Amino acid sequence: MSAQIHQARPALVLFALSVGAFAIGTTEFAAMSLLPFFARDLGIDAPTAGHAISAYALGVVAGAPVIAAFGARLPRRTLLIGLMAMFALANGLSALSPSYHWMLLFRFLSGVPHGAYFGVAALVAASLVPIEKRAQAIARMFAGLTVATIIGVPVANWMGQALGWRWGFGVVAVLAIATVTLVAIHAPRDKGDPKASPMRELTALQRPQVWLTLLTGAIGFGGLFAVYTYVASTMIEVTHVSEAYVPLVLAIFGVGMTLGNLASAWLADRALNRTVIGIMLWSAASLALFPLMAGNVWTLGLVIFMIGLGGGLGTPLQARLMDVAGDAQTLAAALHHSAFNVANAIGPWLGGLSIAAGHGLVSTGWIGSGLALGGLAVFLIAITIQHRTPPMIAAPAE
Repeated sequence: MSAQIHQARPALVLFALSVGAFAIGTTEFAAMSLLPFFARDLGIDAPTAGHAISAYALGVVAGAPVIAAFGARLPRRTLLIGLMAMFALANGLSALSPSYHWMLLFRFLSGVPHGAYFGVAALVAASLVPIEKRAQAIARMFAGLTVATIIGVPVANWMGQALGWRWGFGVVAVLAIATVTLVAIHAPRDKGDPKASPMRELTALQRPQVWLTLLTGAIGFGGLFAVYTYVASTMIEVTHVSEAYVPLVLAIFGVGMTLGNLASAWLADRALNRTVIGIMLWSAASLALFPLMAGNVWTLGLVIFMIGLGGGLGTPLQARLMDVAGDAQTLAAALHHSAFNVANAIGPWLGGLSIAAGHGLVSTGWIGSGLALGGLAVFLIAITIQHRTPPMIAAPAE
């Protein structure tokens, strides 16, 4: 079946891709919300359990560039199916982890296909629509991840409380198998790029704007993870509410992230750079408010919603990478998710250091605000350099 036939039904392609995003979003964020439960079961404290979150993130960081570089010549449909099959297996093994160290290994393996899947899926999504609507197409694919924070994560958290944390990872394996089926049916049957090679993809690494855009996400998005990783523990130990309220607050975060993703995509198709700057200023302010609002469940819910809106940063940065990566689109798109999972490693790590140093769970908000401002500083440097340098390609919208 030709790609042209699939062009007539992009909604089905985007739905198939978004189911995979839903599975990935569920495991990525549910692992954070399940942290108190598997920490207790495996006999470790919360900061140590946070290393399992970082292990997943490091799997993304390691896997994305390697798979993207060596898989760029493969048909994108074939690559997506293989990546999601590996994801299903690794999450199934996570559910069976007999000890903390096995958990670390299986979470690392679960992260390996994450970045490459999102990178390739973003390229497929963008190829289905005119260029002036690409950010919105990418956002519709990413909507699976953000909807996961509304539905998948709270359900996984509820299952973790009612049936045991292992069920939270097991259900992700089932979702991944469903994605394999849907992608096989609906994704365009492309022939791959015979001219692609690891060396061509690595040309992305020669472009300073690629590195600066990646660094923006790696630092700037770390603030969200610094708070989100420990939000369940904060609710139990600081807000002093029942564990039953945790899924509700996680769903509120997901609503914010979903709205932020859709709004940022619409804005990015009109003013890309200004959208990134606005989101990062919003995130810095929202995260700074977290320590002041965590003591009451109502104000906590409000600030978590505000922090979730800042999760819309991913789509504009993905679109910017498409502008600055030249011919190395697959590697650059995958590295975007490596960068965000560097953030997923840095945020929990710095938050854990602050907690372990005795500054309390709410101190993660100050850590997060600092990271958001750091990412903003990098982005301002990037666009300043870009404005002073003759562009290699047409500059993105301001």
